[in-house]
Amino acid sequence: MPAAVEVVGGDLSNPDTLVPALEGVSGLHLITTGTGYVPLTTGKEIIAAAEAAGVQRVSVLWDGKKGTVEHAVESSNLEWTQLQPVEYMSNVLSWRESIRTEGVVRDLYGDSISTLIHEGDIGRVAAAALTEDGHAGKIYTLTGPEALSVQDKVRILSDLIGRDIQFIRLTEEQERKRMAELGVGEDIMDYVINWHMNPPVEAYTVNPTVEIVTGRPAKTFAEWAQEHVKLFKV
Repeated sequence: MPAAVEVVGGDLSNPDTLVPALEGVSGLHLITTGTGYVPLTTGKEIIAAAEAAGVQRVSVLWDGKKGTVEHAVESSNLEWTQLQPVEYMSNVLSWRESIRTEGVVRDLYGDSISTLIHEGDIGRVAAAALTEDGHAGKIYTLTGPEALSVQDKVRILSDLIGRDIQFIRLTEEQERKRMAELGVGEDIMDYVINWHMNPPVEAYTVNPTVEIVTGRPAKTFAEWAQEHVKLFKV
């Protein structure tokens, strides 16, 4: 973190620990899952603590389903904004080791297309929602500027690092095993796999929300890859 950032510990699954961190805070950005990507059950308590501390604005980064945090902010007196990114570009970091050591990407979803978004663009939208008027009560679907398949991403990375990367399609069983090793629960596995295998229209439809909210176009996957190219090179 930059030197000007004050880091304070707290646990969203134990809202009492958040009280010191909320002192003097006017804007709050929240995630909706805890350890192992398990949805939080403490949304009501978190928002109650935020209101008691005098927080005015909240942005919420959802996990694909409306949970206790979203329900709590919608029932509160806070100015809330919900951010619904389609897919994070940073998800491809899970490939870095196999690309570096084998020149291979293993993935179940070779033909699945999505308008993945740079995590920095999500942050810029959140910052706007927390510091500017006009975003209260809005639910923003966030996308990048293009729809890409897994194999499109592999090709872009291959061109960037100057090395052929082989794509190997996993079976569903293999993908479930991989996710289990990452600590992902069965319900989240089901959601992610079904979403990629049968994506909703929103998953592959480009929208201009990032540019409308921030005044700057969303970054491309090629730009993201250039920023992280060292992670994929031997």
